[in-house]
Amino acid sequence: MPGGKGAKTKKVRRGESDFLGAAAAALILLAVLTAVLAVFPGYALEAGITAIVVYAAVCAAIYVPGRIRRLAAQDAETVSPYLGDIMTDVMTNISLPAAICSEGGIMIWNNTAFSDLSDALGRRGRLRGSPLSSVLPVDFSEIVSGGEGGIRVTADARVNEIESYRFRVNARMFYMLIVHDITEEESLRTRLFDERPLIAHIQIDNLNEIMQYEQGEYRDAGRDVDSILKEWAESVGAVIREYDASKYMMIFSERHLSDFTARKFDVLDRVREIRVGAGMLPVTVSIGISTLGETLDECERASYSALNTALQRGGDQVVLQTSEGTEYYGGRTKTMQRRNKVRSRVIANELSALIAQSGNVLVMGHLYPDFDSIGSCIGAASLARRRGADVHIVVDVDDKNIAPCIEHVRRLPEYRAAFVDEATALDMIRSDTLVIICDVNSSTHISAPSVANSAPKIAVIDHHIKTPNTPKNVVLSYIEPQASSACELLSDMIEQVCQTNGVTAAEADVMYAGILLDTKQLSRSTTSRTFAAAMYLQSCGANPETALDFFRSGLEDFTSEARFESNVTIYRSEIAIAASSEPGEARDRVAAAKAADKLLTVKGVTAAFAAVRIDDTVHISARSSGSINVQLILERLGGGGHFDVAGAQIKGAALDFALKTLKDAIDDYYSES
Repeated sequence: MPGGKGAKTKKVRRGESDFLGAAAAALILLAVLTAVLAVFPGYALEAGITAIVVYAAVCAAIYVPGRIRRLAAQDAETVSPYLGDIMTDVMTNISLPAAICSEGGIMIWNNTAFSDLSDALGRRGRLRGSPLSSVLPVDFSEIVSGGEGGIRVTADARVNEIESYRFRVNARMFYMLIVHDITEEESLRTRLFDERPLIAHIQIDNLNEIMQYEQGEYRDAGRDVDSILKEWAESVGAVIREYDASKYMMIFSERHLSDFTARKFDVLDRVREIRVGAGMLPVTVSIGISTLGETLDECERASYSALNTALQRGGDQVVLQTSEGTEYYGGRTKTMQRRNKVRSRVIANELSALIAQSGNVLVMGHLYPDFDSIGSCIGAASLARRRGADVHIVVDVDDKNIAPCIEHVRRLPEYRAAFVDEATALDMIRSDTLVIICDVNSSTHISAPSVANSAPKIAVIDHHIKTPNTPKNVVLSYIEPQASSACELLSDMIEQVCQTNGVTAAEADVMYAGILLDTKQLSRSTTSRTFAAAMYLQSCGANPETALDFFRSGLEDFTSEARFESNVTIYRSEIAIAASSEPGEARDRVAAAKAADKLLTVKGVTAAFAAVRIDDTVHISARSSGSINVQLILERLGGGGHFDVAGAQIKGAALDFALKTLKDAIDDYYSES
């Protein structure tokens, strides 16, 4: 036991040694003094002074070195009962700073290297009995929690990694700390990160539209875009090359990425200032960047995938993929038509091949389906049936909003048992089942998520802007935000592969209604492809009057719309926000959408939002005249959609809270403009 009989014996022996040494020195001095007086009796005084000096020197030579050795070993003796003499000697002489602390973080021992570290950090003097935090700016509990894995501490511009090792002696807990200086290692790691090459894929979005104008104007616009992109690359020392018409690849150091994001990729705005033609059509570019991938090849592939996402989201934006998720910048310009018959035919043939390889096919749309959702599902089911597949449509058959469409096609024998609920569909999934998802690409808005999660193969056909949370196991993705509706996409595909045997008249009626819904009776978001799809459906027997009958509402629906119109506020001088103050029913979702449509007819209103609370969920419908991207606004609320048509659902929220959240999202949209 420390301080016991053994320690006392050592102290007695050290005292005896000091006494004997001093006595020997005194005897030697007395002998020298006697000899001097015998030879030089007249120099007694000088001899006495000399004797005193010599005595002091001899005592110092005998006593002081021993004292120094004992002081140097004092800390080791304090801790040696816990570590042992050999271990103590090893820890004392290692070059790494080491210390032992009590359970409360009080230092009870440290080696010379730790003292040097303490001196370098400005903490001088004796360390025993002082808290560790007086030397290193870190809480002791953090060091203990870090364990052998260590924690990093920055002090005086140096980065240290502290490892802790716990041991117990005589029911007492102690911690041995080892400090590694990793400043140079961190500097090299930071430099390696900063200099890591990243690849940006860049593509001019509307090249086909620009080529419609005079050739000279097209060349001028292309030259201006090329100049802006090269200036952007030169500003960060990057390398940029045009590897195909209107397509560029830029290689830059990763340290510049933070500056790009801080500026919100203002190169998009500089390119957008280029205008072409009498209509002053803005030129836009899309950019894909990714920090994912360990090799340069993997990084390039990921960046190209990010570019495809930017194009599928409508273009005029940057998609940045990182380990933390996907970020979007831009997307404030409404895109022009870029689809062509070739891509539609290729996708239709690929889908037909997937159907032929599948044992059965399940088709589904989005939550709270509308006419475009159910119409596109019927179109996909028609295509699958014409390829000989056993097909069913997963839908809530009790949904009153789509009940007229379901009853209309149920008159056909092939549709009498075609509609099934989610539970029934789960029992139909096999290893060769193909699930076709229409009019939605977000896994959080699918009508039957359990079916999608269990599906071995999924095909997605949608016209909404692509979201990052797409379903798993997607083998075919056809997302075209330039299309007016999903029914337009399906009509085009069916026309390509079923030229002699198109859809039936009843199927065409529902699909025609889907196009009418998303284009507001062919008055908004239409292109030549939209009218071509409508003409094809009419050639298959679609009756516009029958399709319009689906839109007729009863007196209750009429009064529901009136509740929105009586509670309207104008926000930021151009945005109309309507809300139903009373709890709503399922049919009020349609009433909200119609109310938002009507608000766009008000002079000075460029965007409209209508909100209603049904059960525990607030439903928001949004419409835009084309100058404001309502999809970007509702995307902040977990929603999605199209540039000028979007929706969102906020679960478990009060109506007032949802409206405040909506206004905050609108403010954020304006602040980033």
